Amino acid sequence: MTTLIEIPVRPLVEYVYRTGSIESGFRVAQSMQEGTRIHKQIQEGYDEHGEKEVHLKIEIPFRDLLFRIEGRCDGMWTDEAGLLTVDEIKSTSISAEDIGDGREVHWAQAQMYGHILAEQRELEQMRVQLTYVHKSSGRETKLERIRTRQELKDFAMDTIAQYAPYAEMLAEHRRRRNESIEGLPFPFSGYRSGQRQFAGAVYKTVGEKVNLFAEAPTGTGKTISTLFPVIKSIGNERAERLMYVTAKTVTRANAEDALGRMQQNGLHLHGVTITAKDKVCFCTADGMNGRENCAYTDGYYDRINEAILDMLTNETLMNREIIEQYAQKHMICPFELSLDASYASDAVICDYNYVFDPRVSLKRLTDDQRKNTVLLVDEAHNLVDRGRNMFSAQLTKSSFLNLKRDFQTSSDPLSKIAGAINAYFLRLRKQMGEKDMISRSEAPEDLFKLLEEFVIRAEVTLLEQGADGEIELLLETYFATQTFLRIGRLYDLSSHITYVEVDGSEVLLRMFCIDPSLQLRQTAKGYRSVIHFSATLSPIRYYRDMLGAEEDDYNISIPSPFSREQLEVRIVPLSTRYRDREKTRDELARLLAELVNGRSGNYLAFFPSYQYMRDVLEVFEALEPDSDILVQQSNMAEEERDKFLEAFRPDHTRTLTGFAVMGGIFSEGVDLAGDRLTGVIIVGVGLPQLGPERELIREHFAREGHSGYNYAYVYPGMNKVLQAGGRLIRTEQDHGLLMLVDDRFLQNPYAQLLPPEWKPER
Repeated sequence: MTTLIEIPVRPLVEYVYRTGSIESGFRVAQSMQEGTRIHKQIQEGYDEHGEKEVHLKIEIPFRDLLFRIEGRCDGMWTDEAGLLTVDEIKSTSISAEDIGDGREVHWAQAQMYGHILAEQRELEQMRVQLTYVHKSSGRETKLERIRTRQELKDFAMDTIAQYAPYAEMLAEHRRRRNESIEGLPFPFSGYRSGQRQFAGAVYKTVGEKVNLFAEAPTGTGKTISTLFPVIKSIGNERAERLMYVTAKTVTRANAEDALGRMQQNGLHLHGVTITAKDKVCFCTADGMNGRENCAYTDGYYDRINEAILDMLTNETLMNREIIEQYAQKHMICPFELSLDASYASDAVICDYNYVFDPRVSLKRLTDDQRKNTVLLVDEAHNLVDRGRNMFSAQLTKSSFLNLKRDFQTSSDPLSKIAGAINAYFLRLRKQMGEKDMISRSEAPEDLFKLLEEFVIRAEVTLLEQGADGEIELLLETYFATQTFLRIGRLYDLSSHITYVEVDGSEVLLRMFCIDPSLQLRQTAKGYRSVIHFSATLSPIRYYRDMLGAEEDDYNISIPSPFSREQLEVRIVPLSTRYRDREKTRDELARLLAELVNGRSGNYLAFFPSYQYMRDVLEVFEALEPDSDILVQQSNMAEEERDKFLEAFRPDHTRTLTGFAVMGGIFSEGVDLAGDRLTGVIIVGVGLPQLGPERELIREHFAREGHSGYNYAYVYPGMNKVLQAGGRLIRTEQDHGLLMLVDDRFLQNPYAQLLPPEWKPER
């Protein structure tokens, strides 16, 4: 039986011919940005007989495989002598002398296009050309080779022969995967209340190629209720892969555990977890100074193919530990290994960034791969503010002023352009007069040309000075500028606003994404289906609006699987508004002390801010309650977080009271089942702090006909409340006390947003 292998030209030739080291980050960023502009520049120079962006496709049999190869060549034309030329355009930062005869992987791409054209048009001979364009000078270097049809065919067959072992491994894996999924049982003895309904909705959504917004309370088993039906969909070829994206490490662990449980029941599936580079990087651990001196990135592409083949042949679920083992074995970067493995895996577990953030998304994932991928967005309520941050960008005056001074001697062109940008900021400050902040709906188009020139000058300087110069600020500003330009291209008048803030001599210019729905919707359109799910997606209309729902997308709300008797709810009508906090602080501290003195167990009290928490804690400790005390600190290391949670033991001999912050690391994704948690106290309605951006959000949605205050403050605040309260009842056996401290919990709209089981019986 013949197995079909569909692959674009570029990943095929990169797998076989890419060699050498991983380039430094600034070169990679620049290449991605400049490529489109330079391609257009060269293509506009073709004469009337030239063709550009030509789609090419061919099928090539090899052993039991049929390769369907396609791609888009940059340009082609026939000269006066009737010889066809295929042109491959590459932007570069290196000189013509350093280019030499061109890179082998670039020739391979051009020659593969040449082979397809020679076969389709029955050409006995043709010209293959590489056009390198220097990004700062615009200088062109053209290299060409004349190739016969047979030479191109031999090249193509040799390329396929080198790729075939990898393709055969993937084909055999796919066969085993689908067989294992066909007989895969649900990995628990039965479905919880609402779980079958949830899983069925996910399966139906994938089948219909739409999206789903699901509110499924704590205890529903959201992770398995989404993963299991999607894996079943992969088995019957409704989809080919899944990406499980999260905002927190703990929810990534839940997804790994669910895949592991299904593997124990017979599932054979490649799954990879992408861990943040700063956590997994060997360079940092070995005391090396970044990638420029890293043994694990030096020669990376000479070793990666063997490492990937080794790992995918011998492993299925590849978590951080497994990836680090193979990275050490093959002396390659573990972070880059996880990225490369993700393109070949059936399931990818990663942060939101790798899908939604235009700076770090998995750019080698092709459009066809996305169309066959189901995206699972865990704790989807977090994506609203994360989306705002991903599609926003800012620059500061001081960065350019300091660069102007720092490079006045060593790089006059860089110093001058930094000075021009600093002068732009000075003009902004002058326009503001006595105001601290101004805003406008348009993007700062008049700044973009200066920034593009800065990027070019910065790159030249970075290439010349390398790691030997004082480049930390230059690198930081370079990346910030790249991000600013990238967001500028995404800027939309309906979703963005530009504002300027002045603080002393500092001027900040920010393009702020008020409404991330447009960009999130555009991202979602690339995938077969997107399943947004959370314990807290209320009100659903707000989250559909903010997450970019289409009219045909489904939503579902699963009732709580727990009985009302498991939860004792008390609402204490004590004002925790900012203006009243000093007046009610002592009463609140006494209330907490009386609670823990009168009942044994483990308690978590959540506050709207660190300062308020510390103020109440000071009075609470002075009352000398009969309780051990734990306090959340800002920027806690992973070991400190684990130690905090480990203290909530079911066999604790003394009462334990934890003080934490709403919306922080302990108010979401934390599972303290059974007697590990006896009660949760929520202080306040969680409203975000007043600030210029929140006010811009309020004004924007008020203009759009919504309740601006609810969109900016109430809905995000109450989501924090619901998440914090969800830490309490985790299983059918749990019982506990939920105390809501604020008189607003008895008033609308806050009272309306409480779940039915949180509302005291009248």
